[in-house]
Amino acid sequence: MNNEILVPSNDDKNIATITHLSGILFSFIPSLIVWLLKKDDNEYLSAQAKEALNFQLTILLAQFVSGILIAILVGFLLLGIIWLFNVVLCIVAAISTSNGETYRYPLCLRLIH
Repeated sequence: MNNEILVPSNDDKNIATITHLSGILFSFIPSLIVWLLKKDDNEYLSAQAKEALNFQLTILLAQFVSGILIAILVGFLLLGIIWLFNVVLCIVAAISTSNGETYRYPLCLRLIH
């Protein structure tokens, strides 16, 4: 049995980086596409796309709750915080994956296993 750690290729790192960054503008759609296309043949891309997908679904759920809370004026503040949280963590994830690391988002619901 080989205990060697597989290092992702430059293409894998680039795709993972773009997958994380594209969540800022396009929500869960890019990560869903990458995960569906790569889940069976690329372990690194599958894991990173699934992580990005779970995070974007968590953000979408948080935005939905904030939308409801707009009725009591708390939602406006929460929407801004959620947007900033999404941007910052997507950039951190993109930097990590561009270096070939695996990234796990904090405060993320793991809806897709």
